[in-house]
Amino acid sequence: MTLYDKQIEKELKRWHDEILKDAGILERASGRIQKQTQKLVPRKVQNTITAAVEFMAETMLTGSQLLSIHADTSELAFAEREYMVLQNFQKYQKAAITQGIGFGMGGILLGLADMPALMSIKIKFLFDTAKLYGYNPELFGERLYLLNVFQLAFSGREYRLKIYRRLEEWDGQEHSNIDWEKFQIEYRDYLDIAKMLQLLPVVGSVAGGTANHKLMNRLREKVMNCYRLRIRKPGGYSKTPDGWE
Repeated sequence: MTLYDKQIEKELKRWHDEILKDAGILERASGRIQKQTQKLVPRKVQNTITAAVEFMAETMLTGSQLLSIHADTSELAFAEREYMVLQNFQKYQKAAITQGIGFGMGGILLGLADMPALMSIKIKFLFDTAKLYGYNPELFGERLYLLNVFQLAFSGREYRLKIYRRLEEWDGQEHSNIDWEKFQIEYRDYLDIAKMLQLLPVVGSVAGGTANHKLMNRLREKVMNCYRLRIRKPGGYSKTPDGWE
């Protein structure tokens, strides 16, 4: 096992413990605030979020031409794959931040437009990441896996634990076991207050950029650790899954 592999193992252990630990005072308080905030969110906003989730699910399961990386990655070592994931992530995060700032300047109408647009950025980043880790996101089973990773990133603690256990035991299942209504509710409830502030004039640009930066970072952490967990082998990460189905 290389020094890099040992460092990744430490990060996986920290991430595993973080997911399983009991919710702290701040997390519980934040959850209560979010639930109260949701009651104040206009129906139009909630409908936009629901539509964005439906669009994301349909696109991920049936869409095409979502990959921006088509080069052969089969010869890449694990550390090289991770470097490329991080480099690629910077591109998507920059686009998300710029988009959040731009849409935030326009108040509620443009702020609503940012939600499905941000979803598109998240989808493309997930597909590229799967490819860089050696998996084929054109396969239905891999798309379903990415949907579960997305849920892990943007769900409350109780549901997040359920998804984590499912991903820990992932066996390449290709049956859809996603509760779509729960999916929408969890994602809508997860969106933080900063994202809602994006809908306000003046402060919306700052809030939009900050929220998109935070949401993209959370997605990056979850998807990288999920693939690390999935391809971990005794003795390190030298074996790659390219070509496996």
